[in-house]
Amino acid sequence: MKLNKLSLLGILGLSSFAAQGYELTQIGSGLSIPWSIEFVDKNTALISERNGSIVELNLDSGSKQALFKPDNVEASGQGGLMDLAIHPKHPQTIYLTYSKETSSGPKTTLASFHYQGGEVTDFKELYVSNTRSSSGRHFGSRIAIDENDHIYFSIGDRGTRDNGQDLQLDSGSILRLNGDGNSPKDNPFAKTKDGLDSIWSYGHRNPQGITFDKQTGQLWAIEHGPRGGDEINLIQKGANYGWPITSHGKEYWGPLKVGDAEHMEGIESPKLVYVPSIAPSGMVLYRGKNYPKLNGKLLAGA
Repeated sequence: MKLNKLSLLGILGLSSFAAQGYELTQIGSGLSIPWSIEFVDKNTALISERNGSIVELNLDSGSKQALFKPDNVEASGQGGLMDLAIHPKHPQTIYLTYSKETSSGPKTTLASFHYQGGEVTDFKELYVSNTRSSSGRHFGSRIAIDENDHIYFSIGDRGTRDNGQDLQLDSGSILRLNGDGNSPKDNPFAKTKDGLDSIWSYGHRNPQGITFDKQTGQLWAIEHGPRGGDEINLIQKGANYGWPITSHGKEYWGPLKVGDAEHMEGIESPKLVYVPSIAPSGMVLYRGKNYPKLNGKLLAGA
C-alpha cells in the first residue's frame, strides 16, 4: 500500500494515523514547548517556543537555530510567545502574538516583523490588549488572515468569566484588524459606543484555534470549555458565543454546570461540543488533493 507522508514535529495517537495509511516523520526535536509552526518554503519552517524564542528549522536536516526573541515576553503560566502567521500575499511579513509584560499584568499582544534570508527586521508592535489582569490564564492568541488582508486574532477571558460579555474589554473576543493594527470601519461596533471597534465576535472563553475555509470564506474557531464543553464555532460578525452565560461544561470544584443554560435565544450555539474536554489547540481546515480523505475536514491539535 502506498503511504502518504505527513511531516510533523510530534503527535499523539500515532497508531490511529498509521491505521489510516499515513506515515509520520519526525522532522525536529529538542524544542521548548513549541506553540506554532509556519512553513516559509519547502526547506524552512519557523517555530515559536513559548519561552519567547522563534526558531528557524531546516526541514531536510532537522537542524535548528534561534532566530529572534522579542522583548518583554512574559513566559509564565499559560503565557509566552504564542502564534506565528505568514501573510498569504506578502510572505516576508510575519505576524506573531505573545503575552507582553506590563505594569498592569501580562497582555495579549499582536506584532509583526519582516523575515527574509534568515534575517529579522522591522519589528512592530501593532495591538496590545486593554484588559488589566495579573492572571496567567487564557490568553487565546491564535491568528488568521482573510483574503482582504484583515488580521483576526483571539484573546481569552484571562481567567475572569464576565470579561466575555463586557464589550468594553477585548478579552473573551475574536478581534479583526487591518494590517497596521487599526480597526476596519466595517467592524460590528466601529460606529457605535456599544463595544470596542476592534471586536468581531465575543462571549469566548479561550479560543486557541481559528482558521478560514478558503473555499467558502467561513471563519471557524475551537476553544477550551471548562470541565467539559470544548467548542467548535462558526464565527459570525458581531455574534455572541455565550460564555459564561451558556456552556456545556461543569465547574472544576463540583458537579454543577457552568452558566444558565446550554442554549439561549440570541446566542450562537456551537457546531460541535466535546464532553469530556479534549483541550484543543491549533486548527486548520484542509483543502487539497494530497490527502483526499481529509479534504474539507477540520484538523485540530489537542
